[in-house]
Amino acid sequence: MRMVHCMLLSLGASWLTPVQAVSEVRVGAAHFPPYTIRPERGADSGLLPQLLEALNRQQSDYRFVLVPTSIARRFRDFEHGRVDIVMFENPAWGWQGIVYNPVDMGLVDAEVFIARRLPGRRQSYFEDLTHKRLALFNGYHYAFAGFNPSPGYLIDTFNATLTYSHESNMLMVLRDRADIALITRSNLADMFRRHPQVRHKVMVSRRIDQIYHHYALLRPQSPIQAPQFAQLLQALRENGQLDTIFDPYNIAVESGVPAHVAGAP
Repeated sequence: MRMVHCMLLSLGASWLTPVQAVSEVRVGAAHFPPYTIRPERGADSGLLPQLLEALNRQQSDYRFVLVPTSIARRFRDFEHGRVDIVMFENPAWGWQGIVYNPVDMGLVDAEVFIARRLPGRRQSYFEDLTHKRLALFNGYHYAFAGFNPSPGYLIDTFNATLTYSHESNMLMVLRDRADIALITRSNLADMFRRHPQVRHKVMVSRRIDQIYHHYALLRPQSPIQAPQFAQLLQALRENGQLDTIFDPYNIAVESGVPAHVAGAP
């Protein structure tokens, strides 16, 4: 009887032991191919879903979930607490005046110019944008425009056509409806892989509009804090999973500089 009594006490104690709940971390997903592709339509393709899957596999304290938002709405969703983290961001892209904790993700991409490949056309074509027709992605912040995403400003100042599709912008260039389009190096690599027949028709600039040194921005009230998130990223870096996800898209995974909590830009 004493043994049974002890067993019951032991079981009772285990029942009273609290089970640590998994904290849900909501990650904002705005259309930004190839990082996130049409999340508002329920698509789960892109690099962000792969990264969240890797983060969820490697630990059990947090569950990272994707929450669809948009390029313009993500600031409001972040401030109102609808999302806890936004990734692949740059503090220059409209985040001034918003409170966040930045984590340097150690991922580097770039924005380049493209034009039709024509006889005699050289890299000097990209040096002067004056009097050229530009095809741009609506809502994006471009360095050549002082990171001003205002449609009116881009249309009036740079003779820009604004769309919501990089594929459309490339087609405009190929069909001579625009002279130059801007596209991320990662997205260009993806498009060439899916449409190899256009590679020889496109001239890619050596001029870079901006370097995407990606940050994750965390709300101060996020279930996971910046140091813990930086540690999770560093674990993925060390076990090679970041390379597996990002290297096929020409996104540089910085080695030797671990993901870390960045100072406020």
